[in-house]
Order: sequence, then structure tokens, then C-alpha cells
Amino acid sequence: MKLAQHYGDKPAAELPMLFQRILSNTTLDWFRRRKTRNALFSNMSEFSASGDDGDFDLLETLESLTNSEGTESAQDATERAQILHAIEVQIQELPDRQREAFLMRYWEEMDVAETAAAMGCSEGSVKTHCSRAVHALSKALSAKGIKL
Repeated sequence: MKLAQHYGDKPAAELPMLFQRILSNTTLDWFRRRKTRNALFSNMSEFSASGDDGDFDLLETLESLTNSEGTESAQDATERAQILHAIEVQIQELPDRQREAFLMRYWEEMDVAETAAAMGCSEGSVKTHCSRAVHALSKALSAKGIKL
């Protein structure tokens, strides 16, 4: 679809190279997004929506899981709560545009084009903001001794 949308006016001889580049970049984006999301957040498929209103809050779900008896030790529950709090704090300390791009891409699972449209900027800017946010979060959390 990207090839047809963005490069339909190119000569036919250039299309195979463009297709390979688009496929490569899209695949890399997907793996990077998945790696970052898995590193920072629990697998969302393990949880189901709570309540009748359909609102889902991962942190509330994790809190209820950690408070249930027999699921994990008190030490594990405390460590999990501390890590989640540290992640929340570090996300809030990101610059506004980085936080916005990061949450849209990795929390809301929007693609680069959707995020760029929502933020009113280019796709390259979204990628830059996300990359900087991931590096800043990784650095800040590593400095606190949190290895994800």
C-alpha cells in the first residue's frame, strides 16, 4: 500500500528497490516497537477489559493482581509496584512532544503515520521523538538500577 500511495509516479524499474526498502523499514519499525513495548509494559493479552464501561487501566489491573493472594510474594509485589511507579514517573518527566509520541506509538499502538497526523508533524519527527524518549527512559531507569 505504501508503495502505491507514495511512489505510484516512479518508473517501473525503481519499484522493486523501493518495495524492498519499504518492506525492510516497516519490518524494522514493527520489531523496534514490539521490543520497546515488551520491555516497558506487560503483555496486554494477559489482561482483559475490566468493568462494564470498557475502560481498561493496566496499572489498576496489575495492582489488583498483586493484591490477590497466592499469585506472588510480598517482595515481588513490592518490586513490581516500585518499578511501575518509576516507569510512570520517568514517562511524566519526558518532554511533552516525546511523551506524546511515545505514548501514542507504544501504548496506543498507533503507527507512525497516525501518530504524525495526530501530532501535526512529519513521520520523521515522530520517529525522532520516539527514539529520544526510549533512550531517555532507558537511561533514567538504568540509572535507578531497573533493567528491562
